[in-house]
Amino acid sequence: MDETVDAAEWSNVIDFTGASDGHCPSAIAAAADNTQIPTPPLSHDGSLDDQDTLVSVSTTFYPGAHHQGALPDAILLSSDAVFFYIHSSLLLHVSTNSFHFLLPAQSPKQHDPIIDVQENSAILNIILHAIYDISCAHYSPSFPQLVAAVHRFQFYGVDPKSTILPNSPLYSLLLSHAPLYPLELYSLAANYDLHDLAVSTSSHLLSFPLSSLTDEMAQAMGPIYLKRLFFLHFGRSDALKRVLLSPPHPHPPTPCCDFSDQKKLTRAWALASAYLAWDARPGTKHVLFHHSSPNVSMLDLSTSTMESALRPLEDHLGCEDCKESLQTRIKTLVVQWSLVKVTPQFNSSSHLKRSFLTPAFNS
Repeated sequence: MDETVDAAEWSNVIDFTGASDGHCPSAIAAAADNTQIPTPPLSHDGSLDDQDTLVSVSTTFYPGAHHQGALPDAILLSSDAVFFYIHSSLLLHVSTNSFHFLLPAQSPKQHDPIIDVQENSAILNIILHAIYDISCAHYSPSFPQLVAAVHRFQFYGVDPKSTILPNSPLYSLLLSHAPLYPLELYSLAANYDLHDLAVSTSSHLLSFPLSSLTDEMAQAMGPIYLKRLFFLHFGRSDALKRVLLSPPHPHPPTPCCDFSDQKKLTRAWALASAYLAWDARPGTKHVLFHHSSPNVSMLDLSTSTMESALRPLEDHLGCEDCKESLQTRIKTLVVQWSLVKVTPQFNSSSHLKRSFLTPAFNS
């Protein structure tokens, strides 16, 4: 607001929130009582001088919304004309620049009662919910809106790293989009060094083809998190090769199956494991065998898919001892692969621990 407002005008706008008779100016009261208007609602054209004008007020940040027993003492007006009644003390506590210098350090009654904000209501709504540490999931914000809001945090002096914590509502809401937007969410987390969010998202990137990374994508996530993503892919590929390396253990020779006959199983295992492991490149997809599921990502290989790819070897064995040895080896393989972590871990120096990709199994 460019024009100054005296104390009497401020009282006309704010003081009705604590009135004991429950009455308030008709336009704002109608909006506050109208539960049919979605929040943030669409703006309405018209002049405030018109008695029929509708005023859009947030259903979360409304005149009677208490915070730690206190009523709002300031009003933010979004670019699409939605009113948000806020507690300036909380915003001043969280923000390092007085909410982009919009909130005065002294009493708001000495300044404009309504503060214009350049954000639209959807973005401002997400920012305020994050500051108040409450969930905005019931408004169903889109992923692009969430990303846009996070990018505006620093503009208002809000630190994303201290706001988007693992147990915070915004963290959970962002992570819920990981299956559909894994790369975008990983890049967002990398951009603001949100380590926990990046680790939780990285498991959804096992099937992502690294060759399709563009310069813009690499620049968005930065060198450190780009390196971590590459190490996750190549390290998991190495782990797959290691767990597949050993063939089924040979059994003592029998009259119908000596060591020479058992070499057939060893050769068949070597061929199958080589197809699985050595052709496995980060993000590539293959049809393993006729019995396996098509378009299986090697790095995202499930234990059931691995079993379905190796079980058919048993159909070509006539020796029961060889079949038992193959079944035992497949069971061991499944356990070893399930122990290989799907998310990276880093030490205090931010270097990747290559050992996390080594499965724990007995020699």
